[in-house]
Amino acid sequence: MKLLIVEDELNLLEAMASYLKTEGFVCEKADSYFAAEDKLAVFDYDVIILDITLPDGNGLDLLKKIKKIYTETGVIIVSARNSLDDRLKGLDIGADDYMTKPFHLSELNSRIRAVLRRRKFNGTNELLLREFRLLPEQREVFVCDKMLNLTPKEYELLLYFIINKNRVLTRQSIAEHLWGDYIDMSDHFDFVYTHLNNLRKKVKQAGGNDYIKTVYGIGYKMEVE
Repeated sequence: MKLLIVEDELNLLEAMASYLKTEGFVCEKADSYFAAEDKLAVFDYDVIILDITLPDGNGLDLLKKIKKIYTETGVIIVSARNSLDDRLKGLDIGADDYMTKPFHLSELNSRIRAVLRRRKFNGTNELLLREFRLLPEQREVFVCDKMLNLTPKEYELLLYFIINKNRVLTRQSIAEHLWGDYIDMSDHFDFVYTHLNNLRKKVKQAGGNDYIKTVYGIGYKMEVE
């Protein structure tokens, strides 16, 4: 899962990114309103952690733009302001949650996972598709009731395909979602094929079907009726 952290307090920004990376998230950072706008113009995110007090703009204005364009993206506001008006305004605009600084990073992690459950997993602790059963909290995958021994990237790759089933995903979008925006500097995406090939082998060995089809010249698509 890919996060964007918008925070102008650099120590807190680095602390959140470092902690959440250890929890299995791909994290990108923006320390200003305009830096966040630049990121959002190019990349997609599952959840955005948004400070509403930014040096060059109001985070609530950015929230309005996010909810207009990226309707499926979750947003958690983090703010030093414990104003009821700010909290209500943020939630009314479309934020999924509101946290007041200071907060424990472990609580932020729990809030992010709660937003993901509501937005990506229909409010449950598992994701079911045909013979696949994914447990996002444990980062475990079962195929035909057999647990797969997946690498972190293979797990994220499978999760990304299942969430986006029946949609064509370009190799670049897959790479950016799993490795972050710095991968944009790569001139080829052969590593996507390598991880996908390994994932396919493990699924087949467990008795599962390979629903991921190659869309030549573009990328891949998980076809499930």
